[in-house]
Amino acid sequence: MGKTVTEKILEAHLVEGEMVKGKEIGIRIDQTLTQDATGTMAYLEFESIGIPRVQTECSVCYVDHNLLQSDFKNADDHRFLQSIARKYGLYFSPPGNGISHQINLERFGKPGKTLLGSDSHTPTGGGLGMLAIGAGGLDVAMAMAGKPFYLVMPRVYGVKLTGRLSPWVSARDVLLELLRRLSVKGGVGYIMEYFGPGVKELSVTDRASITNFGAELGATTSVFPSDENTLKFLRSQGRESGWLEIVADSDARYDEVVEIDLSALEPLIACPSSPDNVVKVREVAGKPVAQVLVGSCSNSSLRDLVVVAKTLAGKQVSSEVSFEINPGSRQVLENLTAMGEMLPLIHAGARVHQAGCLGCIGMGQAPATGTISLRTFPRNFPGRSGTKNDQVYLCSPEVAVASAITGKITDPRDLGAYPSFSLPETYLPGDSRIEPPLPDGSGVEVIRGPNIAPFPAFAPLPETWKGKVLLKAGDNITTDHIMPAGAQVLPLRSNIPAISDFVFKALDENFSKHARETGSSMIVGGENYGQGSSREHAALAPRYLGVEVKIVKSFARIHKANLINFGILPLTFVNPADYDRIQQGAEVVIPHVRQSLLAGAETLAVEIDGQAVEASLDVSARHREILLAGGLLNWAKGN
Repeated sequence: MGKTVTEKILEAHLVEGEMVKGKEIGIRIDQTLTQDATGTMAYLEFESIGIPRVQTECSVCYVDHNLLQSDFKNADDHRFLQSIARKYGLYFSPPGNGISHQINLERFGKPGKTLLGSDSHTPTGGGLGMLAIGAGGLDVAMAMAGKPFYLVMPRVYGVKLTGRLSPWVSARDVLLELLRRLSVKGGVGYIMEYFGPGVKELSVTDRASITNFGAELGATTSVFPSDENTLKFLRSQGRESGWLEIVADSDARYDEVVEIDLSALEPLIACPSSPDNVVKVREVAGKPVAQVLVGSCSNSSLRDLVVVAKTLAGKQVSSEVSFEINPGSRQVLENLTAMGEMLPLIHAGARVHQAGCLGCIGMGQAPATGTISLRTFPRNFPGRSGTKNDQVYLCSPEVAVASAITGKITDPRDLGAYPSFSLPETYLPGDSRIEPPLPDGSGVEVIRGPNIAPFPAFAPLPETWKGKVLLKAGDNITTDHIMPAGAQVLPLRSNIPAISDFVFKALDENFSKHARETGSSMIVGGENYGQGSSREHAALAPRYLGVEVKIVKSFARIHKANLINFGILPLTFVNPADYDRIQQGAEVVIPHVRQSLLAGAETLAVEIDGQAVEASLDVSARHREILLAGGLLNWAKGN
């Protein structure tokens, strides 16, 4: 039987286990990336491993999230990251240079390679034919130390593309259509692999927009084949020597298949407050808009900004709209300027910001109270924008610019003819600010500001666990609910005692106070618990506060892995109806839990207020050892 692109890359990197669906495997990681919001902790973890240099082919440290320097914290962390990169042999991309995923695509990505990143949108690299996976910082630290990355062998969801996109419809609409059909948990347990005749109609930046936004399906990652379009992109970047053709065999089989006719798509939009709340733009057209943002790791490429500039030529942004541009990289800015496309943006009234994530992570650009904000971003979780009760819609650059002109949600097809444009055959590199690794960093001193706190120590799992239900949450709890983003919280990412004050603040203003008073505690949750960001702080900070067990209906992949990494027992209800009879504040006992893990038990008896609840523990043998040790770092030091 033939092989998919996914199977070919996994097979070439397999170092432990067998490629049997549902079984744990270990793969070799070629490249890693970190961004500053997760990277500070990842490098503290890497330091604790105690090796002198990263062991990957290529590791890059980016600063793209915490760009506001309202006090010393972010600036201190940036110096810390630069000195870490110099000492341990990483590339360093400084603040203002651009978004990690956009730059990695431009400068470092290679077809057929594996990439592990401490950011959930790392699958962007799949647009280049990489197997690019988001993970917690501790997993990335282990990969930088030369250790395998472990994952459950995923199923492969084939997405067959036919036809070609119509004018005013873009790659963004492909993933919006998938989210409409499959939901934010439709990709859990799968790698999404694109194939079919429609693939050749999509450029690498189109594909990268799809694989980036594909993180919102809950998928392990997404991947396109590496073909002539891939070669064309690498040639434009002066990197054609890194090209490798990787396509699925003609008789490859997929576990599931969904087909999308590109020519049948029309402009789509995700309504508040979930990426899968998708409708046709025409269904919500006419709603007044106060803010429109184009950028983020999903849609900040040169192609996206040229479309916006061409559409704005000779026009003005509505006086009722704050229209803002967040370029993906300095390369994008440099080429946009060289092409003469910056002037239309300026003349139309756009606010052009530095290259970075900015409003996508709640770092500024919060919308006004009670107003609609249209964004080409990948997420619109409640309050993520920085404004309470926000109304954030997710759309393509075409819908965004059309709406900015009219001041209301607008189907861009109403503007008339689609603007014609072409992109450079060879791009200006725009990457002079990237620092290459030093040949020898042994003499470099790591610079640590006062906001960097020591990594907390955690005790091993006890023989019998006792605690309380500290919080009962519902379905689709995101990592933003657990550990908020935003300008107030993000600068504390390297200070676990300080950032823990914000845990679950969106659900319970006094959660951290109650947690400190309670000691050992358990969280109860519904379906798809922990969806969204890869931020390991959503596991690490609760663990610091005494949260040692979570029992839910189902987990999002990355969050479950992070819970295990920090010694939090991830349980699921055998009978989901048991969720309804658990009350917040209940007393919990898990007898002989250590013995049960050692014996390989797949279910545990959990006593909640004296009533028995059967819970499933779906983890590998290696995970059991990690949980017994109290976390991955404890386990690694003992092995």
